[in-house]
Amino acid sequence: MTPAYPDTRPHALSVSELNRQARRLLETSFMQVWVEGEISGLSRPSSGHWYFSLKDQKCQIRCAMFRGANQRIRTPPREGDQIRIRGKVTLYENRGDFQVIVEHLEPAGLGALQQAFEALKAKLQAEGLFEPTRKKPLPATPRHIGVVTSPTGAAIHDILTVLARRCPAIPVTLYPTAVQGKAATSEIVNAIARAQQHNVADVLIIGRGGGSLEDLWCFNEEAVARAIAGCPIPTVSAVGHEVDVTIADFVADLRAPTPSAAAEKISPDQQDWLRRLNEQRVRLGHSAQRLFKRLDNQLGHLSARLRDPRRELQDKAQRMDELDMRLNKAMRQKLEHQLLATGHLKQRLGTQSPQKLITSTHEQVVRLSERMQAAIQHNLRQQQDKLQFQAQTLNVVSPLATLGRGYAIVKNENGDIVRNANQLTKGDTIRTQLGQGYISANVTEIETS
Repeated sequence: MTPAYPDTRPHALSVSELNRQARRLLETSFMQVWVEGEISGLSRPSSGHWYFSLKDQKCQIRCAMFRGANQRIRTPPREGDQIRIRGKVTLYENRGDFQVIVEHLEPAGLGALQQAFEALKAKLQAEGLFEPTRKKPLPATPRHIGVVTSPTGAAIHDILTVLARRCPAIPVTLYPTAVQGKAATSEIVNAIARAQQHNVADVLIIGRGGGSLEDLWCFNEEAVARAIAGCPIPTVSAVGHEVDVTIADFVADLRAPTPSAAAEKISPDQQDWLRRLNEQRVRLGHSAQRLFKRLDNQLGHLSARLRDPRRELQDKAQRMDELDMRLNKAMRQKLEHQLLATGHLKQRLGTQSPQKLITSTHEQVVRLSERMQAAIQHNLRQQQDKLQFQAQTLNVVSPLATLGRGYAIVKNENGDIVRNANQLTKGDTIRTQLGQGYISANVTEIETS
């Protein structure tokens, strides 16, 4: 049915459209905000999301922090906590609720602590306390480990567990201290001083387990930082978890992400030692085998080259016999040649009958015979002199001649020649060869030069 009169009223928005436009206006006007207040009405349903109100003395605002964001919060907030949040302003259209979608949440005092942290960090860095050149090297194998931490905390348990597994032989001394609260700063400084006075540890672990920034704050105090920097013992900072960073980490000689990691870094692994020891033992055995084999080969070569003196004497005697036979053969040949020549002369003489020629020839034969005899005697004397000289030379190099001059050859029970007194012991039987004869005796005294 067509109305009788046109509708002149303003266009009306639906509730959904109004809420939608309001949400868009809020989200474009407030891209990201920081808000501080007190938690009220905190709810944690099974979905894992957090819902709460943030209020001050006059107003409050609804907040939602979804599971993907709140999983990054190490310490969940509690009812009545004073916190700071970062998030986006929006509108929940279904109910028309004005709210903030929280992306980050931290205790309200975090901002002041962070400023104090950065100020002290800049101050100490300007003084050169963070310079790598002033860092002291840690011992490769510490003889004694000192630990500055709480005697009841998880840190000392983790450190001792790791050390017991890796190298239980290293002694550990605990310098107990509070690691949280107002008194912790002075106690940590005093514990570091006690470790220096004790003077047994050659490396010092300083730290504690995880916690909030407020819990770890004593390790951000200037007094603690200067105590660590001035400690002559190499120091390892092991405060909190891997994501926690303190001033102690910067001034210490080494920063470990956790107490367990600190124990891992400074202690040798006994299993690695055993493995390397076995490898060295195998390599030493192989080297010894190669050395023994090489020495055995050298001994074989030397033994092959070394000649027995008796063999040398036999060779010389055989050579002398050869020379004697050659001399006798040469003399016989010479004599036969001379006799043959004489026979030829006699034959020629017989063909010549004149007496004068016979007489002259006879005289010549006599002279030749005399010369021949003289030559034979001269040649014989030369050969005898040569033979005597060679015999004398052979006698000089003969061990028997050496024995004749008063020396002796000593042999042990196995017949081996004794060249060093260290080869004998008291009570051994020795056999001594002299120039003439042998002597057997027992060793009663040994003297080495």
